Amino acid sequence: QVQLVESGGGLVQPGGSLRLSCVVSGSIFRTDVMGWYRQAPGKERELVASITSGSITNYADSVKGRFTISRDNAKNTVYLQMNSLKPEDTAVYYCNVKARLWTERNYWGQGTQVTVSS
Repeated sequence: QVQLVESGGGLVQPGGSLRLSCVVSGSIFRTDVMGWYRQAPGKERELVASITSGSITNYADSVKGRFTISRDNAKNTVYLQMNSLKPEDTAVYYCNVKARLWTERNYWGQGTQVTVSS
């Protein structure tokens, strides 16, 4: 089985920073796209940031300039550095991996809570 384990969430003041980590393990040999999604109460899950195996990144407009996604292939880990956090960033953040062969497979972590509040 494939496991994605997130860590690094917590409570932070507005303007503060957090770094999320996601470690991927198990029977997976392709991580073509790694990314972070988030879901706030009463809202749909949305893409926050993604990064391909070729280091092409994509960010939601709401986080551009504040968040940075990166990956360490040797450690099978993807990170999300979150700076200048705002209350509207409060959500459960989910790690995602897309493995593309004949078809695309998606794998998800259990989520980590990020709360931005004074």
